[in-house]
Amino acid sequence: MTRHWSDAQMASAAARGQAMLENEPRALAARFDAKSGRIVVDLSNGATYAFPASLGQGLEAASGEQLAAVEIMGAGFGLHWESLDVDLSIQGLLAGRFGNRAWMSELARRAGSVKSPAKAAAARANGAKGGRPRKAG
Repeated sequence: MTRHWSDAQMASAAARGQAMLENEPRALAARFDAKSGRIVVDLSNGATYAFPASLGQGLEAASGEQLAAVEIMGAGFGLHWESLDVDLSIQGLLAGRFGNRAWMSELARRAGSVKSPAKAAAARANGAKGGRPRKAG
C-alpha cells in the first residue's frame, strides 16, 4: 500500500526535522578508545559522551578493529558499524539505552548477578539479622 503525504504533513515533518537539527545533541565525531574500551562521541552541544563498547547491543564481541570503524549517520543522530550491521541512536545512548528492550533486560540481569565482596558482606549482614524481611500482606 502506498501512502501519500499531504503538503501540510510534509511541512510539519520538515519543521520537526529542522527543530531537531537546531536543538538535539548530534554526533560530530566518534571513535573507539582501545585503552579504555569505550566508544567516545563528541556532541554538537560541546559535550563528550563515552560508553563501554561491551554495553552496546551487537558490539559486545566485536574486535577493536571493528569497533574503530564507527561511522556517524543521519545528520549526526546515530552511530553505525557497517561490518557488524549495528546502529545505535545518539538520543537512545544519552538516555542510557544501549539496545532493544530484551538487550537492556539482559544487561540488568547480568548486573544483578554480579558477585562482589561488598555484595557478599551485605548478604551476610542481612542473614545475621534473620534474612530478607517478609512481605507485608
